[in-house]
Amino acid sequence: MEQDSATRRVIPVMVPMPADRPYSYAVPAGMWVVPGSIVRVPLGPREVAGIAWDGDGGPVDAKKLRPIAHVFDCPPVDARTRRFVEWIATYTLSPPGMVARMLLRAPAAFDPEAPIQGLRLAERRPDRMTAARERVLALAGDGQAWTRSGLAHAAGVSLGVVDGLSAQGVFDRVEIPPRPIVPAPDPDFAKAELSPAQAEAADRLRRLARADAFSVGLLDGVTGSGKTEVYFEAVAAALEKGKQVLILIPEIALTQAFLERFHDRFGAKPAEWHSDLAPRKRERVWRQVAEGQVRVVAGARSALFLPFDELGLIVVDEEHDPAYKQEDRVFYNARDMAVVRGHIGGFPVVLASATPSLESRVNADQGRYERIKLPARFADAALPELSAVDMRKAPPERGGFLSPVLIEAIGKTLERNEQSLLFLNRRGYAPLTLCRVCGHRFQCPDCSSWLVEHRFRRQLVCHHCGHNEPQPEACPECGTLDHLAACGPGVERIAEEVDRHFPEARTILLSSDMMGGVKRLRLELEAIAEGQADIVVGTQLVAKGHNFPGMTLVGVVDADLGLANGDPRAAERTFQLLSQVTGRAGRSGRKSHGLIQTYQPEHPVMKALVSGDAEAFYEREIAERERAGLPPFGRLAAIIVSAASRPEAEGHARALRRAAPAADDLMALGPAEAPLSLIAGRHRFRLLVQGGRRADIQAYLRAMIEAAPRPRGSVRVQVDIDPQSFL
Repeated sequence: MEQDSATRRVIPVMVPMPADRPYSYAVPAGMWVVPGSIVRVPLGPREVAGIAWDGDGGPVDAKKLRPIAHVFDCPPVDARTRRFVEWIATYTLSPPGMVARMLLRAPAAFDPEAPIQGLRLAERRPDRMTAARERVLALAGDGQAWTRSGLAHAAGVSLGVVDGLSAQGVFDRVEIPPRPIVPAPDPDFAKAELSPAQAEAADRLRRLARADAFSVGLLDGVTGSGKTEVYFEAVAAALEKGKQVLILIPEIALTQAFLERFHDRFGAKPAEWHSDLAPRKRERVWRQVAEGQVRVVAGARSALFLPFDELGLIVVDEEHDPAYKQEDRVFYNARDMAVVRGHIGGFPVVLASATPSLESRVNADQGRYERIKLPARFADAALPELSAVDMRKAPPERGGFLSPVLIEAIGKTLERNEQSLLFLNRRGYAPLTLCRVCGHRFQCPDCSSWLVEHRFRRQLVCHHCGHNEPQPEACPECGTLDHLAACGPGVERIAEEVDRHFPEARTILLSSDMMGGVKRLRLELEAIAEGQADIVVGTQLVAKGHNFPGMTLVGVVDADLGLANGDPRAAERTFQLLSQVTGRAGRSGRKSHGLIQTYQPEHPVMKALVSGDAEAFYEREIAERERAGLPPFGRLAAIIVSAASRPEAEGHARALRRAAPAADDLMALGPAEAPLSLIAGRHRFRLLVQGGRRADIQAYLRAMIEAAPRPRGSVRVQVDIDPQSFL
């Protein structure tokens, strides 16, 4: 079929813009184009890269069409990946061109990488010999091609010695193919010693990985149970079959330890793919994935759109993590789309988590996923003993946020030369600054949110749009000096309180907005793992699967924080986050403790955490979702209308609501002003569409949007199927 398409004079091309269909282009005589070819085409006054699509380009006259300008020397995007693009576009109600755009993120990789200029020893010998020249000739005598600098470095000589030999014709100039970005992993390099429970789980995953069929395995294991080593066996099985593997990780830029563990098992690191990657490296990874040289990629959610040729397994680590949801341009959940990609490609998907999402648990309970449990930690290490600290009975001292119970526990941990972790999911020093005299509160000029004080940087910062301003000495409203008060705690303030109580302790602060970026974070994480810190104060990034052998105490500063909003997933998210955080303790087998500061010790989340009865929590939460008809027992979609002015946004939102069709199994709620009603100068209104599990919510939304007036002026409409955020 693809061969027939190549002979046609007109071919559709998916261009990376918000168009609802491919555009037709003429194929010049002598040009070879097949569906999947990456091409350069004229679009208005410029030329853009696009993907030749399926179909015949429609009933048009090729003579009236603009011609394809260039076909890149690049492996075509395969048919399964093109189906994946179309599926996402249909499901998320996104223009297919914007989904295809995510496949085209490394334009410099569309042409082959230039070969490296190398040297190979010829028969001619130099007119005189020196010790340095002898070393060079001895190395080059193996007949292999060398780079100029590589040969000089290996022989321990200057580049001048190699250049002098080249000038005398001692070397032939040859072209060396580009080196692989990473060596090929060896499935048999260092097989792990698994416990009986791990071995049984690994056997089940290997069976899934070896089958030439779609399946989903949910690897459900407590923190420290060795889930990574177990799913590495599925990776090994896929590699033995000659397949490529994708491992999705929510915070790939912070998981140096994961890359090292992969190297220890397979003798080579996987290729990385994330936003912090240097552009040149991104291009090489993209190209070598397309050519099949890269066999394993460990990446963030966007790695799902790499042009794999032989993809045979996807692993989604920490599958519950909210970081897998993209909420920009194309709204999608990478966990769910990984399952879709596996279904279209006919290969297995493994989801791994200590606290699976309710959606995955229900799918496993109903038999759609195969649930594989690891109920105990590796080597029978005990889980931390958890207890709630009732802040009503053990309040902190005036101006403080740590209870006497937690302070005493930190002191005892220090005496044993062990590490403590204090967790607060709030960046900065304080979430609000106000004037004690006139009550003025510092608010972002472009968002409906307070400015967060970052005392270490002496800045007031908006965490939504990035606006920042210097921390003032006086109130801008009344002019009073030295009467600005920081309200509430952030991690910087907790670190300050720790220093006051334990001045001799080595304290490290971990937050995603700390100076030095990802490189510094990785160094800090390594330092903690090596025991170079006594007390760690951190935000949610400390919960992301890190292994801190010396950590025996975890204190949650404000366990109620995640419960204080109207998010239907608030209880689930809080349970997952606090379970992950407290799971950092005792991973080396030492006796460990977790103290959870709360004003609601009777809350079901707190009771489930302290009792360790996760099953009871899941049963209760699943039953509540089912009663309310919420996912996974119902469908939800959000429509976010934003505009430069409030009347524009509200007017279009109301017009959308009036255009909602009548349906028995679906209803539109709202519009209502969003909880964050102003972000980056844009006013926001939200509508929510709710319906039964089998309701065709996409058709309902399409009819609603088509019947409503087209957005005019500054109005923008975004559709979020299966929303994760309700702000």
